Amino acid sequence: MPRSVNHAASRARRKKILKRTKGYFGARKNVWTVAKNTYEKGLQYAYRDRKAKKRTFRALWIQRINAAARLEGLSYSQFMGLLKKNDIEINRKVLADLAMNQPEAFKAIVEKVK
Repeated sequence: MPRSVNHAASRARRKKILKRTKGYFGARKNVWTVAKNTYEKGLQYAYRDRKAKKRTFRALWIQRINAAARLEGLSYSQFMGLLKKNDIEINRKVLADLAMNQPEAFKAIVEKVK
C-alpha cells in the first residue's frame, strides 16, 4: 500500500506562513525554513512586547506626573503618598492625562492634598 501523505494540508501550512512573511527582507520572505523561523520569532516578540507595553506606558505616566508635581513643589513620591493619605483613588493614567492636557485640574488636585 502506498505511503499516505497529506500534501494539501502541508502545502496549505507552508503557504499560510509564507503569506504572513510577505514583505520581509531577503530569504525571510520566500525560503520556507528561514521564513518559518522568522515568523515564529516575530510571534515571540509580539507576545513579549504586549507585556512590555504596559510597563513602558506606566513609566511614561509616572514621568509626566513627576514633572507636573515638581512644578507644584512636590516630588512624585511625595505627591502619591499624599494622595494615598487623603484617600484619593485616581490612577496614574488619568493623573498623567490631567497633567498633560488640563494643568489647572491637576493643580486643583495638588492643592486638595497639600
